[in-house]
Amino acid sequence: MGQISYRQIKEDVRSKVVRGVWALGAELPKEEDMAADYGCARATVNRALRELAEEGLLERKRKSGTRVRQAPVRQARFDIPLVRREIESLGERYTYRLLEREETQAPAWLCARMRLTRPDPVLHLRCLHVAGDTHYQVEDRWINLTTIPAAREADFTTQGPNEWLIATIPFSDVEIGFSATAADADLARDLGCALGDPLFQGERSTWLNDAPVTYVRMVFGRGYKMTTRY
Repeated sequence: MGQISYRQIKEDVRSKVVRGVWALGAELPKEEDMAADYGCARATVNRALRELAEEGLLERKRKSGTRVRQAPVRQARFDIPLVRREIESLGERYTYRLLEREETQAPAWLCARMRLTRPDPVLHLRCLHVAGDTHYQVEDRWINLTTIPAAREADFTTQGPNEWLIATIPFSDVEIGFSATAADADLARDLGCALGDPLFQGERSTWLNDAPVTYVRMVFGRGYKMTTRY
């Protein structure tokens, strides 16, 4: 058998991050130790880690080693906040409720949205976030189980997927969109508004180095105001 290639090391490291062997912020072993484990030259490991850093998965600093990069939300100019923190920053009590949970195959529209070449298994979650006594946000989320199989066993009855994903897996690419929508019967029921009421809607898709992670549609109750900083 020939010597392992840097591409094989890249995929092995990527797999360990996705599976949680190396958690967000975790320090990787030293390059010489990894080279001994893989049975290759240190330069081969260096190239693999360097490319993963360039792709956004790892963070490398001289004298402090290589770490799994924290979720870009902590560094982005356009915040992708935890809903809990967003509500608590308003001085409101946060509560959460799981409305629906279903494991299914990705429908055609989601395949197009997430750039899937086949209908991967996905976990569909519909959740309600409450600020005090106000129904603040309905979160309609799809998680790709091929990329994140651990989501299948996660308990989303007490912790929302927004919070779980930020703590579990980084992402390297994100697409965000905003639009107006009208309350259908489900939204009117869950947000406590009238059928047809105008509502603010956000959509977000994330990938980890071309592997689709999640798509979420967030619809906010009447009176929501979005603030960002530059």
